[in-house]
Amino acid sequence: MEETYLLDYPGVRKKILAGGSGPLPHFPTGTKLVFHFQTLLDNFERTVIDDSRLAGRPAEIFVGKMFKMEVWETLLTSMRVGEVAEFWCDAIHTGLYPIVSKGMRLIAQGKDPLEGQRHMCGMGNLFHYHSTGFPELDELMRTPQPLIFIMELLQVRDPMSYHRESWMMEKDEKLQTVPVLHMQGNALVKQKQYREAASKYKEAVLLLKTVQSREMPGDIDYINLGRMIVPLELNYCQCMLELEEYYEVIDHMDELLEKHKGKDCVKGYYKRAKAHAAVWNEKEARRDFNMVAQLDITLAKLVCRELKALSDCAAALCSEL
Repeated sequence: MEETYLLDYPGVRKKILAGGSGPLPHFPTGTKLVFHFQTLLDNFERTVIDDSRLAGRPAEIFVGKMFKMEVWETLLTSMRVGEVAEFWCDAIHTGLYPIVSKGMRLIAQGKDPLEGQRHMCGMGNLFHYHSTGFPELDELMRTPQPLIFIMELLQVRDPMSYHRESWMMEKDEKLQTVPVLHMQGNALVKQKQYREAASKYKEAVLLLKTVQSREMPGDIDYINLGRMIVPLELNYCQCMLELEEYYEVIDHMDELLEKHKGKDCVKGYYKRAKAHAAVWNEKEARRDFNMVAQLDITLAKLVCRELKALSDCAAALCSEL
């Protein structure tokens, strides 16, 4: 199929090489696009700069998530699944390609795609560095020029059809996901799948902390988000106790109890006490068990049993010595 289309987008031309199947998909924000691509110079030889097939894996972008090569979203959302198309893009759209290409090449090599970049916009990184480490990309940086992209759209995945990383979610979506993760964690605990449950609780905590980081410390929203984190942290640490990851419990409870003191965190002191006792930090375990009794008198009998068990273990250890 050799038909040339001018997209309603300045500086872009499209030629369909192979038709896709079905109607043009719907592309809501967060849609995952999986595709193969070739990048060619617009010269007589049509020199190939990049080929995702040679890298051994297709590329992925997410609609509306500010991918550096904004024009790629325009190109891909003009395609049907299975379609292969060639796009000519003017230099006004290709200035950041060297940075994008470098990142993809590093990923293919198993390296950090942000290696060496400062925390600045893509254009800032482009001008700050004299070399990408790839001569052909350095040439594109020195001489921005039109490029040809040959793309094959492999998959269009609805935002609800795959696990979404926290950076892809809006604030409301993160807050709606937290109780779902909480319930999933609780269900896994009932099945004694503690490792899997801990993962759910931890994911929920990270979502809340991400939202909290956008709020002003001391504001009511910041405080309320902190309170939402507490039960999830406690559940996570209970799973860690079951898995005998005692130092993990101590570290988490140290941080939690530094921020949240008083009766609301009596469970935190108890879990930290159990962890200290398990690794034979007797002094610290007694301190936390006594704090539990002070904060909640109804737990005094439980604390007495725990302290007696601690003393019995100490006596047994001394007799062996």
